Amino acid sequence: MKVSFLWIVVVLVALFVGVPATRAQGVRQGPDPATLRDPDLERDSLHNLEVARNYFKLKKAYVASLKRCEEIIAGNPNFARIEEVLLMAGQSSLWLADKKGKQSPDLYVIFEDGKKRTLTPEQFREMGRDYLNKLIKDHPDSPYANEAREELAALQTKP
Repeated sequence: MKVSFLWIVVVLVALFVGVPATRAQGVRQGPDPATLRDPDLERDSLHNLEVARNYFKLKKAYVASLKRCEEIIAGNPNFARIEEVLLMAGQSSLWLADKKGKQSPDLYVIFEDGKKRTLTPEQFREMGRDYLNKLIKDHPDSPYANEAREELAALQTKP
């Protein structure tokens, strides 16, 4: 009986003395806050991705697809499917530079100093390169990164 009581005292002392020491050393408990995702934001981003994919693949509406992707990137940069979003944004930008698709690149407008303006083909290409390079840099092992590398390589071989 004395031995088990002694063990209980030792365990309790270890718990009370050991816990503050680990916290003082910077050990946190629970998941890393950077990996936590808001379920409502994820759901909204997933909906925007599905709509963007529909515009991109079925309708060849690259302006609409790019706008949806930009909304996801701006609002939820830690989205679980951000790799696919970055690829689609990059490809949409590059294909708008080449005037591919069913929408005119002039439909993509930005506002600077209170004025509306459209992008030049070179600005679309630069934006596409930026999205694809971000994908490769941030997610180098992604299958989408391989496709991004192929897009960039094809871009360099164009006249």
